[in-house]
Amino acid sequence: MYFNKLPTILYNFPVAGEERMFIIKDISVNVRFIKETLNNITLYDEYDINDGDTPEIIAHKVYGATHYHWALMLANLRFDYANDWPMTYDRLEEFVKDKYGVDQMYVTRHYENENGYIVNSDTPTAVPVSNMVYEERINESKRRIKLVSKAMIDQINDEFGKLLND
Repeated sequence: MYFNKLPTILYNFPVAGEERMFIIKDISVNVRFIKETLNNITLYDEYDINDGDTPEIIAHKVYGATHYHWALMLANLRFDYANDWPMTYDRLEEFVKDKYGVDQMYVTRHYENENGYIVNSDTPTAVPVSNMVYEERINESKRRIKLVSKAMIDQINDEFGKLLND
């Protein structure tokens, strides 16, 4: 649905050594939610992404239609499924292994005090934080998203279409 609303343009592509003109969707068009809308707590609910949830699955659960997945992504300023969406625990573990190496997964990355501030290791309340714990925290911070109110989704869809057609 998102791409259906994008305008089309003519674009030259080289095909078999010659330039050919094709009609394509103009993906350079940039439409985003107004910050005031996102900050207005009455317009959305919060949702914690479960392992295995995709934007399409959540859109189906909440709005009854997978094609509203784009609204979830835009409302949360998330544009990259691979990096802006939480990983399953198994995928996270593989990511940490690849990034740090198997031997370095549980090595101390830094120390924190009881308030979560990074401190020197000799600070009396210092607690070690491993590479794995650090990456788990980053991953978990991606779980909570805003859900546009079900009552508002059709209006947002209509306004989105109007913005693209102007």
